[in-house]
Amino acid sequence: MQIKETANLIAIVGIIFGGLLVNCCGQQSTSGGPPQGGTPEVTTVIVQPQHVLLTTELPGRTSAFRIAEIRPQVSGLIQKRLFTEGSDVKAGQVLYQIDPAPFQAALDNAKAALGRAEASLSATQLRADRYKEALADRAVSQQDFDDADAALKQTEADIQYWKAMVETARINLGYTRITSPISGRIGKSTVTDGAIVTAYQPMALATIQQLDPLYVDVLQSTTELLQLERRLEDGRINHEGVNLNKVQLILEDATIYSLEGTLQFRDVSVDPTTGSVILRMVFPNPTGVLLPGMFVRAVVKEGVNDQAILIPQQAVFRDPKGNPVTLIVDAAGKVEQRVLSLDRAIGDKWLVASGVAPGDQVITEGIQKVRPGDIVKPVILDAGEKDSAEAEKMVQPAQPLN
Repeated sequence: MQIKETANLIAIVGIIFGGLLVNCCGQQSTSGGPPQGGTPEVTTVIVQPQHVLLTTELPGRTSAFRIAEIRPQVSGLIQKRLFTEGSDVKAGQVLYQIDPAPFQAALDNAKAALGRAEASLSATQLRADRYKEALADRAVSQQDFDDADAALKQTEADIQYWKAMVETARINLGYTRITSPISGRIGKSTVTDGAIVTAYQPMALATIQQLDPLYVDVLQSTTELLQLERRLEDGRINHEGVNLNKVQLILEDATIYSLEGTLQFRDVSVDPTTGSVILRMVFPNPTGVLLPGMFVRAVVKEGVNDQAILIPQQAVFRDPKGNPVTLIVDAAGKVEQRVLSLDRAIGDKWLVASGVAPGDQVITEGIQKVRPGDIVKPVILDAGEKDSAEAEKMVQPAQPLN
């Protein structure tokens, strides 16, 4: 009896094991076949030459258009400060009043001396005339006439001297009213009412800065300058239809300044410590957004590349040696790797100097699942006209590669 139960148990276990084996074999036959899907698909774009405005970003700082340091031209006591610190002042506006009393007295004294000299002129003139007539009749000696004539000339010289002294005293009296030579914004005052100042003292009483317009001085390395000149000589870029004097400004918070500036000049001297030249630009500043000493970036136009090759940045990767490469699909549908020479980034694309040519199909999506030599099915993304229009309107500064 026990042997019979054991045999039945063995039979049941065999049936269960056989069913599991059949099930597993069925699943294996289903999943172990050839991969489904066939030739992998990749997304590509066809390389087309585009019209691109090339720009470069240069760091710089703002500076006041004009700066006037206010100093006294006469010595004296400051009676009154006549401006508000930090306010806008106009040219000719009175800023300080120096005590005018001693200068008024000097002017009155000079006027009196001039009057005295002018009063004696008439009598001296008549005496010289009479001596001249008497000399002709030999009624006076030659020495008497010479003395009278010399006295006349001395009186005339005294008159000229005191006229000059009167004018000097009048000028000094005018200097007691210290006025603004330019229009602009005035800073803090270094003196208060009652201070004693001296003529042409080293310390300025205040400083006025003209903030509209404003200078922006940026540095351009001689390397970048030579590269730009070489691109112009090779014909890779041109200046046709581009106003290179118009400049944009990027502020410290990465916002674009609303008003365009003008490139005034490029310095001809190279700074030996930095190996760069200075570019000076002028920007309008009617609302006072720009302040002297701010760090900014100027977007300078280099020229136009009529045959620029742009490819999306996601289509470019690096090989083990660090060289930029991309994958293209040839006419036979085979994947081919190309080593690129990149010029700069423009927006979300790379400007390619060499490595691909017009008409090449560059893989933009699906790079991870293919290798050079694989046969793929390209799905072309039609973005030619859209990309060309965007590139032509591109004003985002280009970043040269190191």
